[in-house]
Amino acid sequence: MGFSVSGSAALIFVAMFIGFGMFYSATANGFENVNDARDAQADRTLEQQNTAIDVTDVTYNTTADSLNVTVVNTGSTDLTVADVDLLANNAYLIGYRTAVDGDETTDIWLPEEQLVVNATGLTTDPGRVKIVTGPGVSAVETTKVVS
Repeated sequence: MGFSVSGSAALIFVAMFIGFGMFYSATANGFENVNDARDAQADRTLEQQNTAIDVTDVTYNTTADSLNVTVVNTGSTDLTVADVDLLANNAYLIGYRTAVDGDETTDIWLPEEQLVVNATGLTTDPGRVKIVTGPGVSAVETTKVVS
C-alpha cells in the first residue's frame, strides 16, 4: 500500500465523518421541531378542553336597533376579550362594545365572570347569535325581541 491508498482512505473517512455530522444535525433539528409542535398542540388542546362558555341572554331591541349578548365564562381558562368573535345570523360583526362584569376597559375575561356584548346598528332581528372564544369554543343562542 502506498501513500495514495492511505490518503484516499483518510479522505473518504473524513468525508463520511462530515456527511454523518450534517445528517445528524439535520435530523436532530427536525425531530426537535416535531416534538415542539406536538407540545404546542397538546397545550392548545388542553386549553380548548378547559374552556367553556354559557350564553345566558341574547336580546334584540327593535327601538334602539341594538343587540345585547350576555355570556358567562364557565370554564377554567382565562380568555381574552379581543379574541372573542360575534356572529349574528351568520354575519360577522365588528365594532361592538364589551364589558366584563361592568368594566369596559379590561381585556381579560376570567372564569365565572360575565361578558356583555352590545352591538348597535342592526336593522333587523338576527334570529340567532353565535359567540366564539379565542381557543375556538363557541355557543349559539336565539334572540329575544323587545321593543
